[in-house]
Amino acid sequence: MFNPISAVGYSAWILKEVVAGSVEVITHIFQSGGYGHPMIVELPLRCVTDVEVTLMASSITITPGTLVVAVGAGDERRPPTLFVHVLFADSEDEALEGLRDMESRLLKVTRGRAPGDIREGTKSGDVR
Repeated sequence: MFNPISAVGYSAWILKEVVAGSVEVITHIFQSGGYGHPMIVELPLRCVTDVEVTLMASSITITPGTLVVAVGAGDERRPPTLFVHVLFADSEDEALEGLRDMESRLLKVTRGRAPGDIREGTKSGDVR
């Protein structure tokens, strides 16, 4: 269930991330002359609807230093997957941690709760 209050919070948060990412890109270019530790990471999503996947991919791509380069369609056995080019993470785990944080914030908007929130009638760890 869409949560409009969370949508306002997410919009403010993503704007902050865009500004912070811009500063990070500029700083790296002028201070080190390089792009950090570029890598492509595979991000299996908890997003399941086309709207959620599209919003997640768009959020990643508008954030400087990250770009979705491919989308793997999900099926009954596998979740949708994004392949993300990341410029400044020191490790794959660090990159995935930031991306999963973004996804949790987005799912709080689209579903009214973040994955892992325990509600009446759900099991611990139930993310869908």
